[in-house]
Amino acid sequence: MRAPGLFADSWQCGVHGTVHPLQPVVPPSVEALVVVTNRARVPVWMPWPLPVGWLFTGVGCAGDDRSGGRATAVACSGPGPLGGPGELLLIAEELGVGLGARFAGLPGPDPGPGMRVDKPPHVKVLAAGRPTPLWHVEGTPDDRAVFAGEACGLWLWAVVWPEQTGLLMYDEMVLTDLRDAGAEVDLVPCGALSPRLLSP
Repeated sequence: MRAPGLFADSWQCGVHGTVHPLQPVVPPSVEALVVVTNRARVPVWMPWPLPVGWLFTGVGCAGDDRSGGRATAVACSGPGPLGGPGELLLIAEELGVGLGARFAGLPGPDPGPGMRVDKPPHVKVLAAGRPTPLWHVEGTPDDRAVFAGEACGLWLWAVVWPEQTGLLMYDEMVLTDLRDAGAEVDLVPCGALSPRLLSP
């Protein structure tokens, strides 16, 4: 990775060209959410209301000070539908950023052939008031369930650990873009930082 300089005004990778660097993850707090929502150029999705017993457990973004947040990842944790702890990451990103694929455990920047859009979607969520289909992505590690689709003209990923907690996605989940939440952001219950944000 080369930092912006004399010959390029963005971060550069010798293999992938222009990249949006992943910013350091900070412990979950309302203040951290406000920082990310203020600089994000993509939605900052969160289930709202959160499922019973679930907490906000971290937020990350990719992008720099010049371009703003081009990808966001919000982590939530709570009891899984079949018992035991569950974790959910919701990622919004521009095409080609690759943050969702990183958390999904895929090699490329997008779902690729693992997302079969020629078949009916597996789940539907309500994202910013609009019905949004998501397809189960095949070829991911066995420890997680991955769903992907498009919302607001951008990738929307849902990555869930362990795999059986993916049943949570079959309930009609309502996603809110926290950039539009206003004072309601102060009501978000915070938990401990999710290790999934640190080491996908």
